[in-house]
Amino acid sequence: MEQPITGLPSVGIDVPGQDFELAEYLRRVDETKRAMERAGFDLLVISDPSNMSWLTGYDAWSFYVHQAVVLPLGDDPIWFGREMDVSGARRTIWMDASRVEAYPDSYVHAADRHPMDVLAALIRQKGWSRRTIGVEKDNHYFTAACLESLVRGLPVASFRDAEGLVNWRRAVKSPAEIDRMRKAGRIVEAMHARIREVVAPGVTKSEVVAEIYRAGIRGVDGAPGTYPAIVPLLPSGAAASAPHLTWDETAFCHGEATYFEIAGCYRRYHCPLARTIHLGRPSDQFRHAEEALLAGIEAGIAAAKPGNLCEDVEAAFRDQLARFGMEKTSRCGYSIGLSYPPDWGERTMSLRPGDRTVLEENMCFHFMPGLWFADWGIEITESLRVAPGGGETLANVPREVLVRD
Repeated sequence: MEQPITGLPSVGIDVPGQDFELAEYLRRVDETKRAMERAGFDLLVISDPSNMSWLTGYDAWSFYVHQAVVLPLGDDPIWFGREMDVSGARRTIWMDASRVEAYPDSYVHAADRHPMDVLAALIRQKGWSRRTIGVEKDNHYFTAACLESLVRGLPVASFRDAEGLVNWRRAVKSPAEIDRMRKAGRIVEAMHARIREVVAPGVTKSEVVAEIYRAGIRGVDGAPGTYPAIVPLLPSGAAASAPHLTWDETAFCHGEATYFEIAGCYRRYHCPLARTIHLGRPSDQFRHAEEALLAGIEAGIAAAKPGNLCEDVEAAFRDQLARFGMEKTSRCGYSIGLSYPPDWGERTMSLRPGDRTVLEENMCFHFMPGLWFADWGIEITESLRVAPGGGETLANVPREVLVRD
């Protein structure tokens, strides 16, 4: 079996890609280790690229191959990934070169071997083969083959599910993280402003999406954007009854509503925001739904303060919908922050009945009370920070449906 590539020489870099001070990374690692101890883990194998980045600073489009951060109690994290990604790791992580390990390229998409075979060998070399190891079993990036390989290579280790352990440490944002999310808010403002400038009957959706991407990547005020974790969603007319359709070459039509669910992204921190444009006069039914949403959003934002529960925000929203004779059965929000594709959510808290998570200042949510009916839909959403006086919206875009003849 091929062994990990170790002993990589230092190139004397000062990690220019790092977003945060070293003290912040050390605090994150310490909080995660304390959570590990409480849960009975000696070692974590972290495959979620958002969690990898949050703990180490690593940032690259390499999550299509297997990679991980290995976090042992009593030691610094180890970055583990593909050999060709070593240089990217050393230019973004806060740890020194001795904490970088790699597997040869012959393991990429190979039928007779798996990168986790090499990780198992590394864990044995470190003397950690009898530890209780936590893995993210329900993560997009950790496959059944990953677990099979680790179990095969570490037969005396105890494997347990650590799904969400790191994610929950990310729930309360630091001031530096809030700053990034506010910058993402400025970017999404510019994106929606551009949408309002270019959408008209006869303009194709692909043309508008090109402008969305231009505004999102160009950024604002010296804060350039980067790729969001989800592509623009913009269904029209009857297709707006479906919440997750993207775009095609068709043109916008008079008499149809389109909602635009997009996100500004600054250094991997997201500010999602949806708004709706109606080309032509909306029906009374559409206006009624808009009025209900606006009332519910105001109530939900007011309830997003420390000490309340996640379900309290949803209840405040739902009570207002009920006044208008309407209901929403799906959740109306979720935690957001640092993310990579395919999702800008943190996969922890949800704004829905039964989620009794206590809100703390600087938790952040995409409050997204979209309504989808048999042949139409409407979305008006806000990204918000939990604050003492109620939710602070992270972007400032008019909520009312824009009507254009």
